[in-house]
Amino acid sequence: MGLPFTGVKVFSTTLARDREVMGETITAWLRERPQLEVVHKEVTQSSDKEFHCLTVTIFYREKAK
Repeated sequence: MGLPFTGVKVFSTTLARDREVMGETITAWLRERPQLEVVHKEVTQSSDKEFHCLTVTIFYREKAK
């Protein structure tokens, strides 16, 4: 990764309707926190016979003043 971060936020769901709006959920969370700078993100998908899980992990730090 290389870039220092001070926090991590994890968004995860197995429900199809929640996966469909996950982008909007993440965007809203970021808009409510304009002081944060995203330094890295990871998208992980896993599944078994019945469930599909989508996880987005955001690594962030406070913006320089």
